[in-house]
Amino acid sequence: QAHYLGQIWDTGKVFDNSYDRRTPLVIQLSQGTIIDGWRYALAGRKVGSRVELSVPPTWGYGTQGNAQAGIKGTDTLVFVVDLLNTFNSKSSAQGKAVPQNNADLPKVGTNTDGAAPSITVPEAAAPKDLVAEYVIEGDGPVVKAENTVLVQYKGVLWDDGKEFDSTYQRDALTSFSLQQVVKGWSQGLTGKKVGSRVLIVVPPSLGYGDNPPPDSGIKKDSTLVFSVDILAAM
Repeated sequence: QAHYLGQIWDTGKVFDNSYDRRTPLVIQLSQGTIIDGWRYALAGRKVGSRVELSVPPTWGYGTQGNAQAGIKGTDTLVFVVDLLNTFNSKSSAQGKAVPQNNADLPKVGTNTDGAAPSITVPEAAAPKDLVAEYVIEGDGPVVKAENTVLVQYKGVLWDDGKEFDSTYQRDALTSFSLQQVVKGWSQGLTGKKVGSRVLIVVPPSLGYGDNPPPDSGIKKDSTLVFSVDILAAM
């Protein structure tokens, strides 16, 4: 997660600036997701650092440049990058555990060691309405409805507690726009703080209803239970 400003060496033209947008970039330092100059220059740097990068075309946008940004195939690029945070597949929520006193709701583990938390579903009727409660309350900014979030999560079925999806099993974080997920996720995460772990119980009307994804293991009209660690919002 970084704030940055990018300029063209020859002209000094600023072609990108996250500071003015007030939204830091969250991106994976892997081939194909960011220019090689960032991959090589930022790997191994410490969070809290400001790094200056001078990136020749070979490690930037190559001979084709980037017409949309006004970058020619011969342009050397200069970046200033402020490293705000780093994440990996073992990242988890960090904050204060919140008491889980409602016996009619699932209990979620509060471990922050990068392992998947437990989810224990009670022998009770599933709630008819959306539930979104802190398990661990972080101290980051509040998530907005238009944000994209970086998360760890685990999902189980209310009926039998069976896990149907998990970033922990894939050993990889995921990010998504809150405008492109089921309503239970977008409504449940909006207003929650970055750094938190949230229990979300999604009734069928705010989940997949009678049209669950093929081969997902989710039956029609299933109530879904998620533990979601909100690592970043952008």
